[in-house]
Order: sequence, then structure tokens, then C-alpha cells
Amino acid sequence: MPQPVTEPATRDAIFLVLTVNSGDESRDAVRAACGELPGLVRAVGQRDLHGQLSCVAAFGSDAWDRLFGLPRPAELHTLAEVGAAPRLAVSTAGDILLHIRAERMDLCFELALQIRSRLDGAVTVVEEVHGFRYFDDRDLTGFVDGTENPAGADAVAATIVGDEDAPFAGGSYVLVQRYAHDLAQWDALTTKEQELIIGRTKLSDIELADDVKPLNAHNALTVVEEDGEEVKILRHNMPYGNAAAGEAGTYFIGYARSPRVLELMLENMFVGRPPGNYDRLLDFTHAVTGACFFAPSLDFLEALGD
Repeated sequence: MPQPVTEPATRDAIFLVLTVNSGDESRDAVRAACGELPGLVRAVGQRDLHGQLSCVAAFGSDAWDRLFGLPRPAELHTLAEVGAAPRLAVSTAGDILLHIRAERMDLCFELALQIRSRLDGAVTVVEEVHGFRYFDDRDLTGFVDGTENPAGADAVAATIVGDEDAPFAGGSYVLVQRYAHDLAQWDALTTKEQELIIGRTKLSDIELADDVKPLNAHNALTVVEEDGEEVKILRHNMPYGNAAAGEAGTYFIGYARSPRVLELMLENMFVGRPPGNYDRLLDFTHAVTGACFFAPSLDFLEALGD
């Protein structure tokens, strides 16, 4: 059974990226905590059955070998940097990703505390980001995010590994990037200028006609096709921000059946299709972090507790 990759969007989320400390004790503590995770989610979620608490645990390439050994997911590898300054998709540290989400931040926070207590001394926190729903599922740019997400059976087909890698069927590849926006520069644009950059109308969220939308519009370059068919991913992006520090942006998280489609999107955005025709949105935001993970099935996680 897959982890809750395709669950509906929620109001709140916590994104935790961790590295595993050296030593066999750290490895054993992580494996034990992974085995407990499904039961822990159920226990904390009982406090509000309408809170839709869930957690996806995913692992980076280097951590996989150390924690689980062989076999390993067929396409799992460390994310390579794409592009060049000032448009660079960076590759940053990350052994474990915990994607915690619910309709209440207190549920997310309680689960994060419970997981962290079980990992005390075994991991180092690289990043903790709290995401929130912004009005009607909009990014801080003011545009709706995730409009083209697949749903139902289409979401499962887009994200869940099948017979192509039978030992890891039920798993999913995950790419995360934290983007920091220059909102002052963005807000200085007219609505029309913003719409041409995104490729959709701002208020009504309607895709611009092909004869109006520029070739370097964001939603033009994030479409990936194979054999003439669009290959979908599932985005669970959320805004984040720190008003006092003056930093805000989008935490991008994309799930896919293969990391190839995620990496092609980065190539299109940061290098351009064709090269030089880069995503104009990158003039107003930049990637601060970036890492690739594999989220194994629930059965895989639960077996670690046996």
C-alpha cells in the first residue's frame, strides 16, 4: 500500500529535512522510528478524526544505502544542480524528508514533536518549514497553485511506482525545493505582466490562449511530454513566510512515478526550452534548497518495526 501521497490538500503542513548522524545507533534509531511511524500517525490523528493528519517519509540516495542496503529503488539518485547563477536549481543536503500535513497546525506540530523525540541524537535538522494555505489555494504571487494536478486514478498513475520496479511498487519519487520570492519586485508589475509570466489569469485562474501565452510562461515550460503525451506530477506546494525576517516564498514538493519528469521540468525552467528560453518567473524568485527522495510503501515502513 502506498503512503498518503495522493491525499487531498490540507490547510497546514510541516516539511522536515534531516540528515542521519554517524554510527550504527543512529541508523537503528531511524529504522525503528520508521517502523513506528504509521501507528504514530494514527495515534496523534485520533485527537481529531476530521483533521486529516498524514505523513509521508522519504529517503535520499546516500541514506538509502546506509539505512536499508540493497536492493534500492531503480531511479533513486542525488539531485544534480541545474542551470547557472543567477538561475540555479541547487542541490542541498537531505537524508530524510518528512511531509506532515493536516487541517490543523497543532496536529502537524504534535506529530513532528513525537517523531523528533524518537530520533533524538540520531538526526540533525537541516530545515523545518511550516506551510500554510493562502486564501483560495494561492501562492504568495497571488496566483492559484496546483491547478493542473491530476486527481483520483490519474493521480495514482502519475505518482505511484508499479511493475516497472516491482520490489518498490507502491513507492513514489519526491522532489522538494524552497523558493524565496522577491515580492516587492513582483508586486511592482502590472497584473497583465504577471499573467504573461505565469500563463494564467490572476483572478479567474484561466489558462491563457496559446496565441497570447509567451513560450517562456511558467505553465508552458513546466509541461513535460513523452511520446506526444503530457506526463503529470502531483504538486503539494505551500506558501511559507517569516514576516519579521522579510523572507517568504513557496515550498515546492512534487511527487512522480519517475524522477525523470521532475528533472526535465527543472531543465526547462532553469536552462530553457530551447536553451535560453528560461522560465521568466525565475527573475522574481530563486531556489534556496533542492533534494530528491524516494517514499517507499507503507508495507516497507511497517516491516522495519518487525
